[in-house]
Amino acid sequence: MSALHLQFHGEIAELHLDNPDKLNALTVPMLEALETHCHTLENNSDIRVVLLTAEGEKAFCVGADITAWGGLSPFEFARLWVRDGHRIFNRLTRLPQPTIAVIEGHAFGGGLELATTCDLRVSSPRATLALPETSVGVVPGWSGSQRLSDHMPPAILKEMALLGNRVSAQRAYDVGFINEVSEDARATAFEMAEQILTKSPRATEVTKYMIQAALGEDQNGMIETLGGGLISASEDKAEGFSAFCEKRKPIFPGK
Repeated sequence: MSALHLQFHGEIAELHLDNPDKLNALTVPMLEALETHCHTLENNSDIRVVLLTAEGEKAFCVGADITAWGGLSPFEFARLWVRDGHRIFNRLTRLPQPTIAVIEGHAFGGGLELATTCDLRVSSPRATLALPETSVGVVPGWSGSQRLSDHMPPAILKEMALLGNRVSAQRAYDVGFINEVSEDARATAFEMAEQILTKSPRATEVTKYMIQAALGEDQNGMIETLGGGLISASEDKAEGFSAFCEKRKPIFPGK
């Protein structure tokens, strides 16, 4: 059984990392479970918000379990570990539901990259963020040098990646990476989720798509998704479908 679970609280889903003995380090089974859960969430329109949480207060996630990738060949490391991680993290980023990361404790390396996939982030005041990859002879592999650059000032990102310095929750809040610092981060995240539930479901989804496109997240896919949704509501689309089924030439009303 994977140490990453999907739980439901009405219209709110919770993706929960449950590997506290290893500070919630990500393993191959956990990544596979994350991809499976993303598929479930993509196809469940009853779920309006997704929370990303972790077991224990010491660490949200300290990144990839080094024993899972340390012995890989260069080919396996690049093509399987890094590429698969990107694919799965991208899938989480592109969920139609707003996502909220609850950061309690350390968010290092892949753990910080995982939190960055979310739309909103709530943190304990004791949380710390870091990109320690160069300390073990590797580089950020799951978009720590890419997606994170859209959310963190370049000087601070370089300080983290090149010097290995840790950033406090308060400093991350001050630069706009974290939305709220709370003594009860999970409760605050649920309050945010409840607030989202009061908004229009479809307007919320489309707004997320528009912001994602502006940030360059699957921009082509986001634009075509928005265009497809618009044309799908038209009478022209209905007429085209009817004409195809009835084997006749369509007469488009232009509406």
